Amino acid sequence: MLQDFRVEVRQWLDANCPVSMRTPIVEEEEVWGGSQEKFKNPDSKIWLERMSAKGWTAPEWPKAYGGGGLKPQEVLILKEEMAKLGCRPPLLSFGIWMLGPVLLQYGTEEQKKAYLPKITRGEVRWCQGYSEPAAGSDLASLQTRAELVGDQFVINGSKVWTSYADSSDWIFCLVRTDPSAGKQQGISFMLIDMHQPGVKAEPIRLISGASPFCEVFFSDAKTSQDNLIGPLNGGWQIAKALLTHERQAISEINKKASELPLEIVAKQKMPSLNGRLADEHFRQRLAAWHMDNTAFEWTLERELSLQKAGHSPGAASSMFKLYGTELNKRKYELMMEAAGFQSLVWEGTGDEKDRQATRDWLRSKGNSIEGGTSEIQLNVIAKRVLGLP
Repeated sequence: MLQDFRVEVRQWLDANCPVSMRTPIVEEEEVWGGSQEKFKNPDSKIWLERMSAKGWTAPEWPKAYGGGGLKPQEVLILKEEMAKLGCRPPLLSFGIWMLGPVLLQYGTEEQKKAYLPKITRGEVRWCQGYSEPAAGSDLASLQTRAELVGDQFVINGSKVWTSYADSSDWIFCLVRTDPSAGKQQGISFMLIDMHQPGVKAEPIRLISGASPFCEVFFSDAKTSQDNLIGPLNGGWQIAKALLTHERQAISEINKKASELPLEIVAKQKMPSLNGRLADEHFRQRLAAWHMDNTAFEWTLERELSLQKAGHSPGAASSMFKLYGTELNKRKYELMMEAAGFQSLVWEGTGDEKDRQATRDWLRSKGNSIEGGTSEIQLNVIAKRVLGLP
């Protein structure tokens, strides 16, 4: 039965995936969806439309909400066949990785029908409003407030390190709805339209020269009471659930790299001897990285199967996030070593790929900060996995 499904998937992908969508993805052709999506490669739009029509942008979600309704083994087969053909992901989406699973678990039927199909079709782009200037690692101390006035919440405050806020249509946000309650008890989870008076997103320039992060300011912004997810003042439980999905998504960052594979870069840049890299110490570290990366990918696949069977990732997401981000940083350190002095190129001269690699290396340093610092993950692992005092 599964073999029949594999054949069907392979044939459909071969017939429907445009040729240009079978090449390594480049950053300028990534598709995040939303009202500002430009589709610099027209085939990207075709690929998204075909995959979303099948429900395969979120293959494990129920068909009623725009998903594919696939079983865990079928989802794995789809991923395997896409990888064999070299298919690009049709849609990159915080809505799929983070908000969607939360809505499926905590949202009302009306909320699921209103938001999930638009997420799978890439019609709405979402960002995450968690951290604040004075509430990063200690997220529960957040101060952005939402006051219920009639049937609407009025929001005031700010968020920081909000990825792609300047390109997003909506934000899923943690706000304080009961200032008199304990830190965790007075927080709610709600959805806010970014295209309204009273919402402003300002990019934050990073050391890499790019600016995926923003600070978001709310000044009497409004959202309907219908956009409250879960109970009033019950947002902390939802926040923790979403963090497990976010950390797992970040942990898989190695799989989303758009550059050439590490071993190809090494072969292009480094001296060779009898068909092998001449530097045996580098070869050993390269082999060790590949072994660790392969073992990590298998572990993630095993955990995904457990989750599809109803097992909650819990603290395991902290282990995956910690290991995955450190693994990604190791990869870029090896890339810089392989490129040698060419890795020092910044602008003006040299190959554009070298310049991008340098920026990617600098950007990777933030992996151990975003989504909860490595120190926070170690604390979670120590407390919830190892049971240490």
